[in-house]
Amino acid sequence: MQKLLITLLLVWKMIRYNLKIVFANKFIYFMLTAVAIFLLITVINLFDPDSNPNVALVYYWLMVPGILLIFYPAVFGIQNDADSRMLEILFGIPNYRYKVWLVRLAVIYVIVFLMLFILAFLSSLALVSFNVFYMVYELMYPIFFLGCLSFMFSTVVRNGYGTAVFLVIIGLVFWILSGALMESQWNLFLNPFHVPQNVSEMVWEDLLVKNRIYQLVGIAVFILIGLLNMQKREKFV
Repeated sequence: MQKLLITLLLVWKMIRYNLKIVFANKFIYFMLTAVAIFLLITVINLFDPDSNPNVALVYYWLMVPGILLIFYPAVFGIQNDADSRMLEILFGIPNYRYKVWLVRLAVIYVIVFLMLFILAFLSSLALVSFNVFYMVYELMYPIFFLGCLSFMFSTVVRNGYGTAVFLVIIGLVFWILSGALMESQWNLFLNPFHVPQNVSEMVWEDLLVKNRIYQLVGIAVFILIGLLNMQKREKFV
């Protein structure tokens, strides 16, 4: 019993530390920007008589604040550790990369999920009715993918601003390709609420499942590479 309490206490301390890191420095500005963009889109569509919002459009509108929310903590997390002179101390913790970064990734995605849930709920009230939980669930695939990709690059570049440049370029490439790959299983931004008229429902469901599986595989690979890179202590301290 005592060992369990000690373990829970350590987990709580680790979560609390990661919350401080996640909300440190400029994250609040990214969060406010995400909310401001959402409110701007919502207000424009509410007062535009020609606007006809649907669930497929709301999916894209919510993805923008979701990507903004994931961007800063995933890209600048390691640099924040280094700037606060905590990185060398953290490397002294046994299995640091699992106890700190896996917990941090989990904390980040819980925060993003909750924020998106609130924004999606407001969208369902103000714009168009839809299943809020399912909407956020589908949004988390590309957002989780981009977040883990950001984490992996941050362990390679080891500089937040350098990683940000890489991610902006990669994000633009994905977005440009999404037009050509609109109905492809390789489209990162495949919209599950936009079912093409020339595709049967069964084929679409199969395509969507494959798309999500590929993203999950990518997520696992990015996390694994990132954690393996974190073993190379001499490159970080």
